[in-house]
Amino acid sequence: MNGLDWAVLVAYFGVMTAIGVWSHKRVDNVSDFFTAGGRMPWWLSGISHHMSGYSAVMFTGYAGIAYTYGVTSYVTWALPIAIGVLIGAKLFAPRLNRLRSRLHVASPLEYLKDRYNVSTQQALAWSGILLKIVDVGAKWAAIATLLSVFTGVTLTQGILITGGITAVYCTIGGLWADALTELGQFVIQLLAGLAMLIIALHKISDQGGLSKALDSPKLAGHEHGFAGPYMTVFFIAYLFIKLFEYNGGMWNQAQRYMATGSPRQATRSALLSAGLWFVWPVILFIPMWLSPLLVTAKKPDGSDAYGLMSEQLLPHGLLGLVVVGFFSHTMAMCSSDANAIAAVFTRDVVPVFSKAARTWNARAGLIAGRVTTVAFLGLSMAVATQVNSPTFKDIITVVIKWVAGLMGPIAIPFILGLLRPFRRSGPTAALVSWAAGLLAFFFVNYHLDFSQRSDVKLEYQVALPMVISLVLYLVIGLIKPEDTPERDAIIETLNTDDDGTAVTVPAPGTPGTTDTTGTTTSPSGV
Repeated sequence: MNGLDWAVLVAYFGVMTAIGVWSHKRVDNVSDFFTAGGRMPWWLSGISHHMSGYSAVMFTGYAGIAYTYGVTSYVTWALPIAIGVLIGAKLFAPRLNRLRSRLHVASPLEYLKDRYNVSTQQALAWSGILLKIVDVGAKWAAIATLLSVFTGVTLTQGILITGGITAVYCTIGGLWADALTELGQFVIQLLAGLAMLIIALHKISDQGGLSKALDSPKLAGHEHGFAGPYMTVFFIAYLFIKLFEYNGGMWNQAQRYMATGSPRQATRSALLSAGLWFVWPVILFIPMWLSPLLVTAKKPDGSDAYGLMSEQLLPHGLLGLVVVGFFSHTMAMCSSDANAIAAVFTRDVVPVFSKAARTWNARAGLIAGRVTTVAFLGLSMAVATQVNSPTFKDIITVVIKWVAGLMGPIAIPFILGLLRPFRRSGPTAALVSWAAGLLAFFFVNYHLDFSQRSDVKLEYQVALPMVISLVLYLVIGLIKPEDTPERDAIIETLNTDDDGTAVTVPAPGTPGTTDTTGTTTSPSGV
């Protein structure tokens, strides 16, 4: 990178910070900070939902998969997400919006204490927070790895730079800052992605054209949708995992639907995000699929291929723009995760342990949310320095195995608890399915001999925790139904259309709800 590239990078950081400062004026209470007060336009919510699902892992870990296996990087990653979000557009998005508009909550998990009980809420909250600290840590490590390729800064320095800038804008501006910066980041990535595509195709044309390139031995087998450890079973498992994860199991995605003005707008937001997931990753992946013809990766897994391609092919200025694109995806995901975790911690966890937190006014709740955001980012940055340790192994292992393997047990009670067909599944089903899924992940990946055998495929290690959780949640609900009139009323509230029969819901100010000032009142039994 030269001075022009650095100027682009510094300008980007400056704009992101300015957006955060401007967004600060729109945040008056907890509802504004965590759900944009329900005033976010559907198109902004959709772009934000899409952008917050990316990170620099795409340009490292998944770029390595594209370099090694080709098209399977799209078929077994972006395509399952696109299908999952499309399914969720009608099934989950409107119900998640009703959490805010009808139950008056500011955190996705607030409804769980009434849908199940406080123990279930706390179990899902704590396990989700710990998982996200590791997940976001992997994202910081990924972008710091790329930064070191281009600038020579150390891994720790790169983590501090990206994490520090993100902390500034997402802490002062809340969800508004996240969404608006993600809009800017989408525009930047659009320009950077198209620039890389055009230049890569131009270089291929110099080698005899695309048709000749596709016949190259270096791309042998790269046209197959399933390759290596990423086969059909992995695709099916990943589809189910992403169905839960990107429709609210990853709490920051639920916030995007909650932030829109109505269930219908939440559906439109999801449809926009799904459309982008079908199309945009293809544009980004094409240069990665062609990368074996353009560069020789130095790392065995090919995770440095895209960085090397950017460095060798792009002129200065455009190189800076592409590097900014790396940052944009990672900062979008990490800042949105930070906001979601802050919402869950301050709205769901702290009130259980602190009487004072149950009576926080709007200002106190807002300060607590901002402090929690900074604390979460600090912890995730600390974890980022350990991603390549023997415990975590490498970035792609953390993202695929840890997140995919653990997301199912955490998300299943939260997501399925929204739907009428699962109204019989109560606290016992939720807690047993959650605990059994986590134990399955632990034993399969770390304490059973067969987890180290080469004939046990990745998809089974990833899918088993989710399958166990799903089966137990369903079966226990059937053999030990725990539906009550109060729980049924909550479910009916979330499943009644706007033009349907009105269902009585708790008014703002009643136990376990959030009033218009953002003050949390004490839930019963806490």
